[in-house]
Amino acid sequence: MPDALFSPAAARNAAFIAEVLKRVLSSSDLVLEIASGSGEHAVHFAGALPAIVWQPSDPDESARRSIVAHARAAGLANIRSPLAIDAIRQPWPVARADAVVAINMIHIASWDATIGLMAGAEATLAEGGVLYLYGPFREEGAHTASSNAAFDDSLRARNASWGVRDIEAVAAAARAHDLHLAERVAMPANNLSLIFRRGRRGCAVDREVTP
Repeated sequence: MPDALFSPAAARNAAFIAEVLKRVLSSSDLVLEIASGSGEHAVHFAGALPAIVWQPSDPDESARRSIVAHARAAGLANIRSPLAIDAIRQPWPVARADAVVAINMIHIASWDATIGLMAGAEATLAEGGVLYLYGPFREEGAHTASSNAAFDDSLRARNASWGVRDIEAVAAAARAHDLHLAERVAMPANNLSLIFRRGRRGCAVDREVTP
């Protein structure tokens, strides 16, 4: 597969993320993944949840080629061709999805990308739809582990607009677009899954779940 890219992080975390997605997604959902990267997650999740249609996307052409390569090798019928979506640019070329997924995205992008993600999810999701985020987060202004602090420093050294985000700031940006934090799930390697629901202000905000 000459076009296929490989991510060690995707190989490590895919099974753990899939267990959360199995619980929060409904059968026959259409899931839009933003910033799909290599496509390894898309293939893993499509295989683990065969009733779900997975729509990958990435603004980078080499990433989209990699997604196609992995999807062809897997031979799965429930992965669509990747779309060229930049989270910041609105509107997205998807009229409706049941869930939006963004894995390890918002800390390797400008804050404008987080705002764009929330705006795009608001426009794409119906009431009750899921926005799922995965990655490292700061809480109450502090890192949850020294490894996350070192990772944050390395990100900001590469690009001053990148960095591990405060969970409170992310939740506030989501609320501004009618997306409300329903669950905070502790994950391996000091990461978190954050599950937001569209238009569900009465949900159990910040309910801690450990898989």
